[in-house]
Amino acid sequence: MQGKHLYEYAVIRAVPRVEREEFINVGIILFCKREKYIRVQVKINNDRLKFFTGELDADQLLKNLDGFEKIARGEKSCGPIAQMDIAERFRWLTAVKSSSIQTSKPHPGICKDLDETFERLFGELVL
Repeated sequence: MQGKHLYEYAVIRAVPRVEREEFINVGIILFCKREKYIRVQVKINNDRLKFFTGELDADQLLKNLDGFEKIARGEKSCGPIAQMDIAERFRWLTAVKSSSIQTSKPHPGICKDLDETFERLFGELVL
Protein backbone atom coordinates (compact mmCIF):
# COMPACT_ATOMS: atom_id res chain seq x y z
CA MET A 1 0.00 0.00 0.00
CA GLN A 2 1.92 3.01 -1.29
CA GLY A 3 1.04 6.68 -0.89
CA LYS A 4 -1.13 8.27 1.72
CA HIS A 5 -4.31 6.67 2.97
CA LEU A 6 -7.33 8.39 4.43
CA TYR A 7 -8.63 6.12 7.19
CA GLU A 8 -11.10 6.09 10.05
CA TYR A 9 -10.81 4.23 13.31
CA ALA A 10 -12.87 3.72 16.43
CA VAL A 11 -12.02 2.35 19.84
CA ILE A 12 -14.04 -0.72 20.87
CA ARG A 13 -15.22 -0.50 24.46
CA ALA A 14 -16.60 -3.00 26.94
CA VAL A 15 -19.37 -1.44 29.01
CA PRO A 16 -19.94 -3.80 31.97
CA ARG A 17 -22.92 -1.85 33.31
CA VAL A 18 -24.54 0.31 30.66
CA GLU A 19 -26.48 2.37 33.18
CA ARG A 20 -23.23 3.59 34.78
CA GLU A 21 -21.74 4.66 31.41
CA GLU A 22 -18.30 3.40 32.45
CA PHE A 23 -16.16 1.57 29.94
CA ILE A 24 -12.78 0.02 29.28
CA ASN A 25 -11.04 0.04 25.91
CA VAL A 26 -10.77 -3.51 24.56
CA GLY A 27 -10.03 -3.08 20.86
CA ILE A 28 -9.66 -1.04 17.70
CA ILE A 29 -11.42 -1.11 14.35
CA LEU A 30 -9.68 0.67 11.46
CA PHE A 31 -11.17 1.20 8.00
CA CYS A 32 -9.89 2.59 4.69
CA LYS A 33 -12.47 2.77 1.91
CA ARG A 34 -10.06 3.27 -0.99
CA GLU A 35 -7.94 0.25 -0.02
CA LYS A 36 -11.01 -1.84 0.94
CA TYR A 37 -9.25 -2.37 4.25
CA ILE A 38 -10.85 -3.18 7.56
CA ARG A 39 -9.04 -4.58 10.56
CA VAL A 40 -10.21 -5.37 14.07
CA GLN A 41 -8.32 -6.59 17.09
CA VAL A 42 -9.46 -7.01 20.67
CA LYS A 43 -7.70 -7.80 23.92
CA ILE A 44 -9.48 -8.04 27.24
CA ASN A 45 -7.68 -7.28 30.47
CA ASN A 46 -9.80 -9.27 32.94
CA ASP A 47 -8.12 -7.69 35.97
CA ARG A 48 -9.10 -4.19 34.81
CA LEU A 49 -12.64 -5.33 34.03
CA LYS A 50 -13.06 -6.73 37.56
CA PHE A 51 -12.60 -3.19 38.92
CA PHE A 52 -15.81 -2.18 37.16
CA THR A 53 -17.99 -5.08 38.21
CA GLY A 54 -17.71 -8.57 39.61
CA GLU A 55 -20.89 -9.55 37.76
CA LEU A 56 -19.44 -9.43 34.26
CA ASP A 57 -19.72 -12.64 32.27
CA ALA A 58 -16.29 -12.63 30.60
CA ASP A 59 -17.16 -15.64 28.42
CA GLN A 60 -20.22 -13.89 27.02
CA LEU A 61 -18.22 -10.72 26.42
CA LEU A 62 -15.64 -12.76 24.48
CA LYS A 63 -18.39 -14.35 22.37
CA ASN A 64 -19.88 -10.93 21.61
CA LEU A 65 -16.47 -9.49 20.66
CA ASP A 66 -15.82 -12.52 18.46
CA GLY A 67 -19.08 -11.80 16.63
CA PHE A 68 -18.03 -8.16 16.25
CA GLU A 69 -14.74 -9.25 14.67
CA LYS A 70 -16.44 -11.74 12.34
CA ILE A 71 -18.90 -9.11 11.12
CA ALA A 72 -16.01 -6.70 10.47
CA ARG A 73 -14.21 -9.38 8.44
CA GLY A 74 -17.40 -10.08 6.48
CA GLU A 75 -17.81 -13.72 7.48
CA LYS A 76 -20.98 -14.83 5.70
CA SER A 77 -22.03 -17.05 8.65
CA CYS A 78 -22.72 -13.88 10.67
CA GLY A 79 -25.80 -12.94 8.69
CA PRO A 80 -26.81 -10.07 6.44
CA ILE A 81 -24.80 -7.36 8.20
CA ALA A 82 -21.57 -9.27 7.61
CA GLN A 83 -22.46 -9.42 3.91
CA MET A 84 -22.63 -5.64 3.53
CA ASP A 85 -19.70 -3.89 1.86
CA ILE A 86 -16.79 -2.76 4.05
CA ALA A 87 -17.98 0.83 4.46
CA GLU A 88 -21.49 -0.25 5.50
CA ARG A 89 -20.10 -2.79 7.98
CA PHE A 90 -17.84 -0.14 9.52
CA ARG A 91 -20.75 2.30 9.83
CA TRP A 92 -23.00 -0.37 11.39
CA LEU A 93 -20.33 -1.48 13.87
CA THR A 94 -19.55 2.10 14.93
CA ALA A 95 -23.17 3.27 15.19
CA VAL A 96 -24.24 4.52 18.63
CA LYS A 97 -25.55 1.62 20.72
CA SER A 98 -26.73 1.06 24.24
CA SER A 99 -25.17 -2.35 24.79
CA SER A 100 -22.23 -3.99 26.53
CA ILE A 101 -20.04 -3.41 23.46
CA GLN A 102 -19.81 0.12 22.13
CA THR A 103 -17.36 2.14 20.06
CA SER A 104 -16.03 5.64 20.23
CA LYS A 105 -17.00 8.06 17.51
CA PRO A 106 -14.99 7.36 14.36
CA HIS A 107 -11.81 9.43 14.11
CA PRO A 108 -10.17 10.23 10.74
CA GLY A 109 -6.51 10.23 9.89
CA ILE A 110 -3.99 10.04 7.07
CA CYS A 111 -1.09 7.60 7.02
CA LYS A 112 1.38 5.86 4.73
CA ASP A 113 1.02 2.38 6.26
CA LEU A 114 -2.36 1.16 7.50
CA ASP A 115 -1.01 -1.86 9.39
CA GLU A 116 1.64 0.21 11.15
CA THR A 117 -0.97 2.82 12.09
CA PHE A 118 -3.28 0.11 13.38
CA GLU A 119 -0.54 -1.37 15.57
CA ARG A 120 0.38 2.07 16.95
CA LEU A 121 -3.24 2.94 17.79
CA PHE A 122 -3.84 -0.47 19.37
CA GLY A 123 -0.76 -0.06 21.55
CA GLU A 124 -1.63 3.48 22.61
CA LEU A 125 -5.37 3.04 23.21
CA VAL A 126 -5.86 -0.58 24.29
CA LEU A 127 -2.67 -2.12 25.70
